[in-house]
Amino acid sequence: MSAYLQRILDTLGENDPIEVLQATPHRLVALLEQLAPDELNRTYAPGKWDARHLFAHLADVELGVGFRLRQTLSEPGVELQAFDQDRWARRYARLDPALAVEAFRGLRAWNLSLLATLTLDDWLAEGLHPERGFESVDLMVRFLAGHDLNHLAQLEAILAA
Repeated sequence: MSAYLQRILDTLGENDPIEVLQATPHRLVALLEQLAPDELNRTYAPGKWDARHLFAHLADVELGVGFRLRQTLSEPGVELQAFDQDRWARRYARLDPALAVEAFRGLRAWNLSLLATLTLDDWLAEGLHPERGFESVDLMVRFLAGHDLNHLAQLEAILAA
């Protein structure tokens, strides 16, 4: 398991991934409402993404992982589509973070509705991630929840600064 994947799973810890996935949209809305317009360009640490980038990134990851889940469920063993998050982020500075949060909310609701239909065999289905090897739907969902918590903590650090 890659160090990055392990760090994200450690961030999730013993939390229920579905509960995390359900709570994140509300937390994002609250964070966006609390951030002043000038704070959207603030980073949580030198050289890291600002709040605007984090909101957009979360929407894009929801889109990307949702696609990977559907790839895996429809064709177990499929090679999953990778994406370069830094290349995707090149346009984030020009995007509206409120629109990113709305997109995230819609995509998350759609993905949660899909997850609610899964059988045990579906949860165990695997796709081949080009960098990390085979990943089950269960692992992808736990990764997504840990990813949420990781970036929510960064947004909260920006707000607290």
